[in-house]
Amino acid sequence: MDTLNRFLFDDHPVRGEITRLEQTYQAILDNHSYPIAVQKLLGELLVASSLLTATLKFEGDITVQLQGDGPLTLAVVNGNNQQELRGVARVNGEITDNATLKEMVGNGYIVITITPLNGERYQGIVGLEKDTLIGCIENYFMQSEQLPTRLFVKIGVHNNKPIAAGILLQVLPNDENTNESFEHLNALTETITSDELFQLSTDEILYRLYNQEQVRLFETQNITFKCGCSRQRCESSLMTLPSDEVDQILKEENGKINIHCDYCGKNYLFDAIDIADLRNKQHCNYH
Repeated sequence: MDTLNRFLFDDHPVRGEITRLEQTYQAILDNHSYPIAVQKLLGELLVASSLLTATLKFEGDITVQLQGDGPLTLAVVNGNNQQELRGVARVNGEITDNATLKEMVGNGYIVITITPLNGERYQGIVGLEKDTLIGCIENYFMQSEQLPTRLFVKIGVHNNKPIAAGILLQVLPNDENTNESFEHLNALTETITSDELFQLSTDEILYRLYNQEQVRLFETQNITFKCGCSRQRCESSLMTLPSDEVDQILKEENGKINIHCDYCGKNYLFDAIDIADLRNKQHCNYH
């Protein structure tokens, strides 16, 4: 089971999170043949999104989206306060196994969108001024939130399956004179290895890193892959299109419309009878 744990230091004005994702990461990679470098980048994006989503103090979701004019035109992960995550990438060109962020994305930026169920939507945009995705997201926190934040992310293989894991450290708001505490904890956290982060329990990781600190560990939160697509949503989308356009698609596709979900790989098929039924229902709803 994929999990996220929050923790707090009693003697330092710093909070933390640990997340590990195997099943969710695998679900995002399934049904796609992403280049190796894109798989790793999606893993980093997934870990960052999980950790950022856990910072939400309300019901809602967060979307972390990477866009550019390079061969990787889009990479996006969406999550909510229940740690239900999904993600996808779009590749239009060749990407080598060791491609850098700049080589994949080209001239691009990161868009972080926070959408509460109740309240106003917030969107922050940050340029790719750092060499890595994680560096860019840390930069976003300094620019937009003005909260010193560090992300320690590891991507690899555990039990012959891909795994993505990470630790977040963040200064608590409204606390002053935190630099020394924050740098001390950063130095300790930087010593974590991939094997330790992949294999040790959360308790073992916290003891391994902070055995001389007073750490409070909170209840584990499970993480799941959830796409959110459905036949009903596809029906609603089809009914927003002009009738002549839907008829033209049916004609060009031999009487069937296939709506493919990039997130989970499902296909939703609609034929002329299905479209007629939808139009009839729509007509009855109007009268």
